[in-house]
Amino acid sequence: MVSGGPGPDRPPGTGNEPPPEGSVRPTSRRLLIAIAVLGAAIGVTLVKAIESRGGVVPTVSWLTLVAWTFLASLLFVAARNTHQRIQVRHERVEPSRAVFLLLIGKASAFVGALCTGVYAGFALSFLDAVSSSGPRTRVITAGIAAVISVLVVTAGLLLERACRIPDDPEDTP
Repeated sequence: MVSGGPGPDRPPGTGNEPPPEGSVRPTSRRLLIAIAVLGAAIGVTLVKAIESRGGVVPTVSWLTLVAWTFLASLLFVAARNTHQRIQVRHERVEPSRAVFLLLIGKASAFVGALCTGVYAGFALSFLDAVSSSGPRTRVITAGIAAVISVLVVTAGLLLERACRIPDDPEDTP
């Protein structure tokens, strides 16, 4: 589980020291941005590679958008329910379930960041030809997919945050 703070017996530090044993650091926003930039490079390179071989670049389907939206919705619901159980009602959560939820949150943030970049790179590849209907549709659907992927990242981070142990567990009922 992610620790909620330095705790009563540890002085607040600079944030550069390793986490206490048995805890996990929160996902770095810088790392997520780096993953998204890498994804954008992959998206642009993929489009150029397909076009250079004379292939037709596929469009992002509406079914993909629906699936990503459903995933983001599930993650937001899981984050809300987990937050209510751990942070608000101070219920004890089975450790294996808490670790599972934490891993789902982290993985969703990483995959969502990569897909955000890939979809953004895909959309940017067709931006110069947006005046015709084919590329316009590709830019629109890839742009929407990138935005939904950002929602997946956000929901994953919220789920990760919901798994934090409250700062002062002795105060819980």
